[in-house]
Amino acid sequence: MMGDMIWVVAIVAIIFVACPAVFMHYQAELRKTKSISVDDERLVDDLWKTAQRLERRVEALETLLDKEAPDWRSEYPEHPHA
Repeated sequence: MMGDMIWVVAIVAIIFVACPAVFMHYQAELRKTKSISVDDERLVDDLWKTAQRLERRVEALETLLDKEAPDWRSEYPEHPHA
């Protein structure tokens, strides 16, 4: 009988004490790390510059293809092109 009571107390403690404590801990950690770090900001900037370079390259290739093979876009109707 006493052993069953210990299990009930342990389960209630886990549900009403441990779970909310873990939740509040991770919520506080999320608030602390909500701002972007300097390294993350640098990475995003590098990715943005790389994306811009790739976009310019794709545009250059499309321009070349438009001159060399004017009907190339009709072969790829599922892909929108500028």
